Amino acid sequence: MKAVLMEGFGGVEVMKIGEAEKPAPKEGQVLLKVHATTVNRPDLVQRMGNYPPPAGDSEILGLEVSGVIEELGAGVSGWKVGDRVMTLVGGGSYAEYAVGYASHLMPIPASMSFEEAACVCESYITAFLNIFMVGGLKDNNTVIIHGGGGGVNMAGVQLCKALVPNTKIIVTSAPDKIDRVKGMGVDLVINFRETPDFTEVVKEFTAKKGVDVILDHVGAKYLAPNMNSLGYAGRLVIIGVMSGIKAELNLALMMVKRQQIIGSVLRSRPVKDKGDIVAEFTRTALPKFADRTIIPIIEKVFTLDEVVEAHRMMEEDRHFGKIVIKVA
Repeated sequence: MKAVLMEGFGGVEVMKIGEAEKPAPKEGQVLLKVHATTVNRPDLVQRMGNYPPPAGDSEILGLEVSGVIEELGAGVSGWKVGDRVMTLVGGGSYAEYAVGYASHLMPIPASMSFEEAACVCESYITAFLNIFMVGGLKDNNTVIIHGGGGGVNMAGVQLCKALVPNTKIIVTSAPDKIDRVKGMGVDLVINFRETPDFTEVVKEFTAKKGVDVILDHVGAKYLAPNMNSLGYAGRLVIIGVMSGIKAELNLALMMVKRQQIIGSVLRSRPVKDKGDIVAEFTRTALPKFADRTIIPIIEKVFTLDEVVEAHRMMEEDRHFGKIVIKVA
């Protein structure tokens, strides 16, 4: 099959289009004909050699698939060849075929294209897991979502507006994306270049109460302002460490305010855990895609042959929402 291969680790130049062996589904898996996939930040980190796939998963890049079931593995029921589906994969979606676990599949609503469906699993499930299932966000809460414009962060905004419409949403954003973030109907946008310490802005907005949940992929640089911005019993959910892994923490403040810091990664979770997360997402959030309450935000659709340009777009932070790679 045609696939994106890597000649070692490094910059975009290590990626080449080549031929790889077509995978075969194991027990509990299905073989998928890939119609579309997306570029996610972990793909870039893996390409640099710093984020290997879980044991047993494909070394080929790519974390989500939209496509059609080509073959059922042993023990799979409830699905049939030809079904339009979308799914998380541990790796392998930058290719014409990929395997995924049947328990991780979701049906693609008739109202969605393959390109739109390709955007759902990694970004929206990551946002749903960490804001709602881990972070415990409820209606009438206040949430900070860092990094306006990124796929996970904009997915988080859309999910909050669809599932907890009375929640106040604060987003930190680069200046060139502020207007587009405001256009999504958030309550406050903070220019993180002008205001790297957003503590006072958040205190003013919340009348010193602080926020209930923070979704953060920045890491060390934001630890202090994040904790200062959390209210009593607030939860900081860290899903990335782009600015570093070490920072000082005021333990006394955390104890007095009963705050929680929670680290969370989706890719390395056990198969059953991922299946449970997908099931909850399917029940709670998927109907919002089917009725077009949530429409995935696509910056650009590339072909598989244009994978280098797609990675460059993400590296240079020129995207708003998702970067899609059309395979079939």
